[in-house]
Amino acid sequence: MEAQPEPILEVYQTGPTTVVGFGGRDVLSDVNVALCRDELLELIRREECQVVAFDLTGVRLIPSGLLGLLASLRNHNAEVHLYNPSDDVREVLAITGLDTIIPIHQVAVPRPESPE
Repeated sequence: MEAQPEPILEVYQTGPTTVVGFGGRDVLSDVNVALCRDELLELIRREECQVVAFDLTGVRLIPSGLLGLLASLRNHNAEVHLYNPSDDVREVLAITGLDTIIPIHQVAVPRPESPE
């Protein structure tokens, strides 16, 4: 029996608005875009997602193939939103023009309280 590959995405919330992240990776160069695409399309179909919100907290670099994937999700009747991209990721989004078609949000991320 073949072992199932470890999921690329961490799904925080499902439903019409589905929130996903990349498991705390700061550089996404090791992400297999084809597997990520398959995982996302299955998630969109299964959860009937209208909005896919990507939590990019802590992500410093995104490969170009993944940028293309984010843009192409719009062709699958899912609106894409990006949350908390780093300055470097924001720069790439601006250079590619993706910041004009994908809404970008900055939200405060609660930090765990430290025990006293």
